[in-house]
Amino acid sequence: MNAIEVQNLTKSFKKRSQGGHSLKGMVLDWVRSNKKKEDHLFTALKDLSFDVQQGEVLGIIGSNGAGKSTLLSILAQTMRPTTGTVSVKGRVSSLLELGAGFHPDLTGRENVFLNGSILGLTRKQIEERYENIVEFSELREFMDTPVKHYSSGMYVRLGFAVAVEVDPDVLLIDEVLAVGDEKFRKRCLAKIEEFQQKKKTMLVVSHDLEVITKISDRVLVLDHGQVLKVDDPQRAVDEYKSLGFVREGAVVKKEVGTKQIEIETVRFLDEAGNETDQIESGHSLKLEIQFRANEEVQDPAFGFGISSMDGKLCFGTNTINEEVKIDSVKGTGVIQIQIEKLNLLQGKYYFSFSSHSRDHKTQYHRLDHYHELFVSSKRKAEGTVQLECQWDFQQKEKSVGNI
Repeated sequence: MNAIEVQNLTKSFKKRSQGGHSLKGMVLDWVRSNKKKEDHLFTALKDLSFDVQQGEVLGIIGSNGAGKSTLLSILAQTMRPTTGTVSVKGRVSSLLELGAGFHPDLTGRENVFLNGSILGLTRKQIEERYENIVEFSELREFMDTPVKHYSSGMYVRLGFAVAVEVDPDVLLIDEVLAVGDEKFRKRCLAKIEEFQQKKKTMLVVSHDLEVITKISDRVLVLDHGQVLKVDDPQRAVDEYKSLGFVREGAVVKKEVGTKQIEIETVRFLDEAGNETDQIESGHSLKLEIQFRANEEVQDPAFGFGISSMDGKLCFGTNTINEEVKIDSVKGTGVIQIQIEKLNLLQGKYYFSFSSHSRDHKTQYHRLDHYHELFVSSKRKAEGTVQLECQWDFQQKEKSVGNI
């Protein structure tokens, strides 16, 4: 039995006029309006057809601008299709964008009741589920604070808590796993697994290909508003990678090299020497790279890089830059890199490792974005790098002017 049926779905938007309100602008708009109608339309989705069975988890992947969020908005009935039909059976709950369904001037408590009513719950039903929402979001001390003062992570925590407590038949999730700390991310994944066991239907949009592969029954690949593939998760993700979709916001694992030197394992070690996948900002971190040289290699170089979740390089270096001379390698070996203070802001980071010739012409082994590390921080700031700042404010004597 299908919970969702999409047939020949197309969604187009009118391009915004560029002329403005001047006489010249109005004339230009009139001239443009006499051109072909198609010239004024942007087609976000084009002739999509697919079904989702009841109890199935469908992962949706694609680069930015592929049409993923537009598709979920139509399924959530917050947007209408231009042509085609969409059928969704049962109660639908969604978490589509940051703050959707929240009023910034209302408190967290008030927004729970507002959002719950939008999703179809009665006041009595919301009251019965209120404690579960507060407990899941872990925002008890902020529930009487206007949500305009919430961080992006707090917005998502509260929104997700409301969305899942509606107990929907169909749950639509758009990139919720990209915001918030690792603890919250794990709770979200646990809740998704719980919904899977209850045979709930879910559509999950994410750039995290590892998570999509793990939780999905099938994966739909979108590109420029068209369906490229709907298949087994691993096959769909592999094809997505093979097509070279390493675009903004999509961090993709990649492995290349001659394998004359192979990077066998990489470990992250905390200050106590324990292996970890999470560290607090400002603390020391040791990288341990175990490699095997399958033949003697003269004058090799080793390097690593750190990228943020949107794929942007935060830092990168190698033994050449650091003036570490390695005459030759053969057989197994270990390289250790000590970072005294990992001054990154809170978030998930991707580490890349490589072994290559000194002139960079030969890549012996390169692993892009193969290893993940979550950095926690109590500090609120924007960006990726944590800098120590000292602020000083002095009030100068106010001058009274003559009237």
